Amino acid sequence: MSYRYLQVERAHPQVAQVTIARPEQLNAIDRAVLDELHQLVDELEQDHELMVVILTGAGEKAFVAGGDVAYMAAMSLPEARRFVYAGQEVLLRLERSSKVSIAAINGYALGGGLELALACDIRLAAEGAQLGLPETSLGLLPGWGGTQRLARLLGPGLAKELIFTGRRVGAEEALQIGLVNRVIPRERLLSEAHELARSIARNSPIAVQQAKRAINQGLQTSLDQGLVIEAEAWLVLFGTHDRQEGTRAFVEKRPAHFTGQ
Repeated sequence: MSYRYLQVERAHPQVAQVTIARPEQLNAIDRAVLDELHQLVDELEQDHELMVVILTGAGEKAFVAGGDVAYMAAMSLPEARRFVYAGQEVLLRLERSSKVSIAAINGYALGGGLELALACDIRLAAEGAQLGLPETSLGLLPGWGGTQRLARLLGPGLAKELIFTGRRVGAEEALQIGLVNRVIPRERLLSEAHELARSIARNSPIAVQQAKRAINQGLQTSLDQGLVIEAEAWLVLFGTHDRQEGTRAFVEKRPAHFTGQ
């Protein structure tokens, strides 16, 4: 499928790079971009060879600078209702996707842009990147999961501070507080994101999928119930061809050849 605002590249059979491309608006998200992201998640989910998706932004300044404020300013209340719920749905589907998602944050990740990154499994930030949820300065609050995912990731106290003040944090502070996994020189950001993606893609697809599901579902429940989720996922994997191949390859001291079955 062709897109107007998304560039999809496939340099590796199991890895796709998706670039949000509205550089003149700092890749801000309006309804058209949101609809394309929805279609993209559908398309990628149906690609059984694909394991990892890298999300980044076009240009030198921004990953995604947020929701398109000029677009939102002109919305009616019914349009705003559709917009906020559509954004939540897209990010929830990305978070729950069987694919691993890596946000390669190459610049500003503000508002909806940070919320998009928070819905990804792993976040890598370029040196000099700026991250924040400034919605309260516009008379709003983060509406695409920011109040929920940030509090789960950083704890409620720090999440409240960042959301109530709208303060931006630089890449190094983001690393210190656990908002991103790594800070990388800008010129190496995408190459390291691809290296990480390939290292994930070398493993069993079904094992990675089950691990993601166990982590995500376990975080929503008690430790006791999370352990049940983990054990059941382990037992699902124990009966697979990939488990048999992986353990056999280990004993035979050779690389495993996984099929995702």
